[in-house]
Amino acid sequence: MRAAAILCVFLAGCASSTSSGVDDPLEPMNRRIFALNHELDDQAALPAATYYKSAVPGGMRESVHNFLSNLTLTVTFANDVLQGEVTQAGYAVCRLSVNTTVGVLGFRDPATGWGCPGHDEDFGQTLAVYGVPGGPYLVLPLLGSTLPRDAFGKIVVDHYFNPLGYVTYRGKYYVTITTTVIKTVDQRSRAVNALRDVERNSIDYYAAVRSIYLQKRESEIDNTTVAPAVDSNSVVAPDTSNK
Repeated sequence: MRAAAILCVFLAGCASSTSSGVDDPLEPMNRRIFALNHELDDQAALPAATYYKSAVPGGMRESVHNFLSNLTLTVTFANDVLQGEVTQAGYAVCRLSVNTTVGVLGFRDPATGWGCPGHDEDFGQTLAVYGVPGGPYLVLPLLGSTLPRDAFGKIVVDHYFNPLGYVTYRGKYYVTITTTVIKTVDQRSRAVNALRDVERNSIDYYAAVRSIYLQKRESEIDNTTVAPAVDSNSVVAPDTSNK
């Protein structure tokens, strides 16, 4: 209930926009958190991702990425169903069943070649389909770029669509934490060069990341081709798809 109340406050309030036309009334706070995330990225995520990319062969990295993607298919399936996307839900079931069995727990991706293309859905997208506004742009510690609607969906709802979210050992969510760390390194390693290019070529790195995130988020909701080369879901762990 508290999370829902916070979401409503963000969606209803903060109606002003920046001079650029982007709904970012929290920009001063967002910039401070963005700077903190960027520092953490430079100190932890980037070195780990750079080492991972140089030390682990490309084929093995792709297998790890496939495995991590396979783990999120239950979330995608649940949101496809909630959105009434029967065909997409069928693709999600196909990918989960084929890649988990023939693809050896998802380390391989035969499903794509069998006519079951990959896609991602989350509860933030589901809320958008039902007309819930995103709210003002928001940067969260560690999580990075988001909208209040999407943060609510990811943190509060999607967690319960993932079976691994229920796995504990002595009351601790070690499995969830471990997969999150690995996913962070995987995502960051796939975005090393792209994000460096964005930072190097941007007059205002914060504004560039904000623009990339909002464009990509709109593309995800509309189920259209993503134009930006980088998904800045998080400054610490941007999720790109360089397949």
